[in-house]
Amino acid sequence: MDNPRVWLYDTTLRDGTQGEGISLSVDDKLKITHLLDRLGVRYVEGGWPGSNPKDIEYFRRVRELNLVQVQVAAFGSTCRVGSQPGDDTNMQALLEADTPVVTVVGKSSMLHVHDVLRATPEENLRIIRESVAYLKEKPGFFRKTRFLREVIYDAEHFFDGYKADPLYAMATLQAAVGGGADTLVLCDTNGGSMDWEIETTVREVQSAFPGVPLGIHAHDDNGLAVANSLAAVRAGATHVQGTMNGYGERCGNANLCTLIPNLELKMGMMALPQGRLVHLTRVARAVAAIANQPLYRQAAYVGHSAFAHKGGIHVAAMRRNPQSYQHIDPALVGNRPRILVSELSGRGNLLSKAEEIGIAPQEIEALPEVLQTIKRLEHQGFTFEGAEASVKVLLRRSQSDYIPPFEMLDFMVVVEHREGRGLFAEATIKIRVGNQIFHTVAEGNGPVNALDAALRKALTPVYPHLAQFNLADYKVHILDGDHGTAATTRVLIDMQNETHRWSTVGASANIIEASWIALADAVEYGLSRDDSCEKGSSPVGIREMGDIIAERIGD
Repeated sequence: MDNPRVWLYDTTLRDGTQGEGISLSVDDKLKITHLLDRLGVRYVEGGWPGSNPKDIEYFRRVRELNLVQVQVAAFGSTCRVGSQPGDDTNMQALLEADTPVVTVVGKSSMLHVHDVLRATPEENLRIIRESVAYLKEKPGFFRKTRFLREVIYDAEHFFDGYKADPLYAMATLQAAVGGGADTLVLCDTNGGSMDWEIETTVREVQSAFPGVPLGIHAHDDNGLAVANSLAAVRAGATHVQGTMNGYGERCGNANLCTLIPNLELKMGMMALPQGRLVHLTRVARAVAAIANQPLYRQAAYVGHSAFAHKGGIHVAAMRRNPQSYQHIDPALVGNRPRILVSELSGRGNLLSKAEEIGIAPQEIEALPEVLQTIKRLEHQGFTFEGAEASVKVLLRRSQSDYIPPFEMLDFMVVVEHREGRGLFAEATIKIRVGNQIFHTVAEGNGPVNALDAALRKALTPVYPHLAQFNLADYKVHILDGDHGTAATTRVLIDMQNETHRWSTVGASANIIEASWIALADAVEYGLSRDDSCEKGSSPVGIREMGDIIAERIGD
């Protein structure tokens, strides 16, 4: 027997863009539409075609997308008070969008009828009924094919209106049903309802309108949008509206990235086509990237920290049974478990990290010493949970047969201001590579840049692929600001090549030293993670390195 079906209605492209700091171009909206189609969402609300040129262009261009799952919906309000639908520009814009689905919003609350519309209760019921009927009766034409629109009625402020005057709120739904609405969506527009109120009210509406599909549209102003949506489904709603990553006005809308796995994995509902749930994390992160928004690390199911484990006792239990500290298998939603290393770590944390980089537990001879080193360094200001490459470097160094790609002997950095030239930075470093010593000098636009340039100048002849490494991010954090300029500084460096990105950390009362520690670890990790190096040799063959260096010096 198939699981009960819930139809997902995504309104990221309209409600989501009402969130502060979010703006999507037409191309952005088309990309997100394509992603949601691949995920298997049933409806995508493209925007309000009567409100701005961007949405008009979207509805024109979206017709050319080869969509498989998605039905595109145009959104708009009922016709104006005192007007007829056929004379209303908003109604005409909805028809001209030529979408298979139209969502029309109307007032359910007497407060809004009196104070916002400034209409009589009877006039509000008329415009609801006639607007829905007009959209339902007018056929659309797409690629010379005639179609009848599916009309969804959004009952705005329904739960607040129902609390104040349940008879009138029900009358607005009756007006929409009388006009031919296919689905009634009950909206908690102000986001203040509690889940038990939602469930009770949806049951009462279902009893009054048997056989009419019901939906839920919840906002998150009290932090319960997801819970309220699930409560509505428990009460019989089969249509759920929300946005990717919970984007939306004020506190946002119901987060589909939390709702979908809860519906499927916790409630046994079918929200996506079979096999699509595993794409959820990837789509959530892709939408965040398109919207230029950082994905909340602790976001349920899809966040980078959603299955991150830090406590030593927890990790030890996880190594015996992954279900001990995870409510689901992360792979079900396309995520993965992560083991963090910090001063809270135990033996299991390091063993897990070692396994990640292909080091067998029996190969780590100095595991207790590495663990104590990490705890000591964290006490000094290092933080390893965001710098996993530094942990892996420490583990590699603990192996008796590990030969580092280079060894720092000395460095000096000079920063000065010269007349006619301005600020000037120069770094001098001395490093050992194999049995050869390099002494190089380089300039930069700052001390860290100069150190990086000098290190590259020394190593690139031996490790040509170092030229593919780019410094992607550099963060500085002052740990004890009450010490003023003598405070300890923590530096985090992100480095990347064409296929990978990794993070390292350094800490010191001297910002240059902290930067060098993080930079040297980043380069060492990048060179050591080469496939040939992880099999026991350097990228150029560590035992022949001296001869190669001598040959290149001779060149």
